[in-house]
Amino acid sequence: MRNSCWCASLTVVALLTGCGKSGPDSQNGTTPESASGMSKSETGSPVEVITSSGIEMVSLPGGEFLMGSGKGNADEAPAHKVKVSAFLIDKFEVTHEMFAKAQLPNPSHWQDNSRKPVERVRWRDAKQYCNERSLLEKLKPCYNEKTADFDCDYAANGYRLPTEAEWEHACRAGADGPYDFGPADKLRQYAWFADNATEKTHVVGEKRANRWGIFDLYGNVSEWCEDVYSPTYYKDSPPADPHGPPNPGKDVKRVMRGGSWEASADMCRATVRQGERTGDSDACFFTDYCGFRCVRRAAPEEIQQLKSKMK
Repeated sequence: MRNSCWCASLTVVALLTGCGKSGPDSQNGTTPESASGMSKSETGSPVEVITSSGIEMVSLPGGEFLMGSGKGNADEAPAHKVKVSAFLIDKFEVTHEMFAKAQLPNPSHWQDNSRKPVERVRWRDAKQYCNERSLLEKLKPCYNEKTADFDCDYAANGYRLPTEAEWEHACRAGADGPYDFGPADKLRQYAWFADNATEKTHVVGEKRANRWGIFDLYGNVSEWCEDVYSPTYYKDSPPADPHGPPNPGKDVKRVMRGGSWEASADMCRATVRQGERTGDSDACFFTDYCGFRCVRRAAPEEIQQLKSKMK
């Protein structure tokens, strides 16, 4: 991830089944419950589901975890306990194939494979996709497109961008280290980043999933979150379901999480935060490392219905 975007002027209580590669860790022989430093999760384990429009997601139980780090960059501190509610998260970053279903203009640089992630996506365009996907599945959209910031209704059952806390909860997968899989020398197995990506994006899901069955969190493209970025927010963050600081009204940056095809291994750590300009007022947005994935809340009975589509 670059330090700033270069541009031209101008959910839920889950079932007791483990998901895909998210069960016992084939690399170290542990389960999420037995790994040291594991967060306290609500009843259940992550479960894979398929939405009514055919998109694979992972249902994550809520729980409490230690967010941030006292050993990273200044804006990662202080490490603090956060509790998040259960939610669904995309198993993969939003791809060209998924984006096309929303019938929105695709701004991406690399469109040679429909299974590659979309990139060069403005923050507001990502939110518009969330709304279109919600309507496609007859869900209530989260975003009010008549407001300047596409204000979010967190009570709606439609799709939205993850909060920064939800993203880190999903990425950490219960572990408390920089990567859920262990030491940095394993990163090549889990991520496309500066050392192996050959300066381009790659098809999603080619690397290993984290222990909760979610792919490409550490690399490929960095991912937009819902929150306004503040380097000091962790000092005042609420302990339950934080949504980020209020919009300051000018020079607004939004949080971007996860490494990308151009990121160093250190920048791929689970706790690394980045504040990026949204590109919403720019005629061109050349950040070909900016992508996203969606989340939403769902009732337990809906999770059971979605899970049945996996059979």
